[in-house]
Amino acid sequence: QMQLEESGGGVVTPGGSLRLSCAASESISDSFGQAYYRKAPGKQREWVATIMGTGATTYTDAVSGRFTISRDNTKNTVSLEMNNLKPEDTAVYYCKVVTYARDYWGQGIQVTVSS
Repeated sequence: QMQLEESGGGVVTPGGSLRLSCAASESISDSFGQAYYRKAPGKQREWVATIMGTGATTYTDAVSGRFTISRDNTKNTVSLEMNNLKPEDTAVYYCKVVTYARDYWGQGIQVTVSS
């Protein structure tokens, strides 16, 4: 079954940027779409962004205009470019690949925005 490996998290000051990557162990070009979710301390996991198989993207209002989700089918990788980060973006971020058979989740990676 597909394995997802996440990277790129860390600690950044407010206004800074980070780029998360999610590398799949097999091709994602035929999957339904990919997404990022996040879970902040004391809160439920929330959806952040989606990129469909068509390439269409959608974002939650809280990150729209600051985050960009993209996909590289040649590298089986999904990325989340995060700019102008805010303390409220602090969370564990998870990538998800949606196939027609099932969903696959990454292990999660910590993003901390703090001065």
